[in-house]
Amino acid sequence: MIKLARLDQSPTDPGFVQNPYPFYERARSLGPFFHWQDYDLTCAVSAATVGAILRDRRFGREEPAELRKPIPDHQKPFYAVEAHSMLELEPPTHTRLRGLVLRAFTSRRISALQPEIAALSHQLIDAFPAGDFDLLTHFAQKLPVIIIARFLGVPEERAGDLLAWSNAMVGMYQARRTRAMEDAAANAAQAFADFMRAYVEERRASPADDLITHLISAEMEGEKLSTDELITTCILLLNAGHEATVHTLGNGVKALLENGFSGDALTPDRAAGTVEEILRFDPALHLFTRWAYEDIELSGHTFRRGDRVGCLLAAANRDPQIWDGAARFDPARAVKPNFTFGAGIHFCVGAPLARLELQTALPILFERLPDLQFAKPPRYANLYHFHGLESLILKP
Repeated sequence: MIKLARLDQSPTDPGFVQNPYPFYERARSLGPFFHWQDYDLTCAVSAATVGAILRDRRFGREEPAELRKPIPDHQKPFYAVEAHSMLELEPPTHTRLRGLVLRAFTSRRISALQPEIAALSHQLIDAFPAGDFDLLTHFAQKLPVIIIARFLGVPEERAGDLLAWSNAMVGMYQARRTRAMEDAAANAAQAFADFMRAYVEERRASPADDLITHLISAEMEGEKLSTDELITTCILLLNAGHEATVHTLGNGVKALLENGFSGDALTPDRAAGTVEEILRFDPALHLFTRWAYEDIELSGHTFRRGDRVGCLLAAANRDPQIWDGAARFDPARAVKPNFTFGAGIHFCVGAPLARLELQTALPILFERLPDLQFAKPPRYANLYHFHGLESLILKP
């Protein structure tokens, strides 16, 4: 068994927040795994090892039953929602939930959103203030939350509430998490669940051509989603359906401008490849964890049942064993699978929608504003294990 290197690196350290990639490079140079002291967590950094863990059914998202501790009272509203999330469950429950969701969240329905995404992109750009503007607040935050709200069938005028609830809930996964953030997440989860419950019940009584109705009617081998499962699935789709896209739009525009690219990288023949490079180069989610369900030997390291392992997705995306010049942003590079949306049975169901939004919105943005440039140097927010900007102030 290979002795693990043990590294210290606070995930809230300002230097790390602005650029975590040198730490990932250092860790990768020491082998496929290292022990991240600040998390007390064994982490995988290479593409081969991250991919193996994500696809290996001996690892999973659901904590082994014998390790579960009582949930503190102040966190119970949050975990009452999470208890029905397919992101946190394993087969057979995960298989049933995901199968039912995919019967409603079809590629045909997603593709049909393209004209709406394009129209909304133009509408948001038309509303930009004169002079310098923050792309995050005026474009990146609004576009994905409005689209997923329309898709689900909830009022887009509540987009501000949806965004606030989502931001509060994802605070539970951030390294800077505090008791105040836990309370805010619990309150947001309760408010979000109450909001969604009203719309689920309304759609049960009055079906419409929206995702909530399709989720209600989805059936597989006599199985349907329960009301609690429906509510959690809608919350998951809203949160995951916009949170990562907000960060990716901002990170992507930053990468394009910093590296001297603009609309020439987003022509119809190049847009899909450029979006894949944006997703690879600076993803929104950096750390995703798994539990070992049995004793496993992998890449020279032995895991025991109940051990937890961190998959550093952003590090795997820059593995020089897979990509030449992996630290270079190159929209023209040949597209290869990356780990931004995960892999295996938990591969993100929203990946096709995220790609469609990016491939539609970014070309329109640079076509409408071909001379975009930074008005202020962009800075990343203290969000780890997410990775996104505080703001993106641009000159049109």
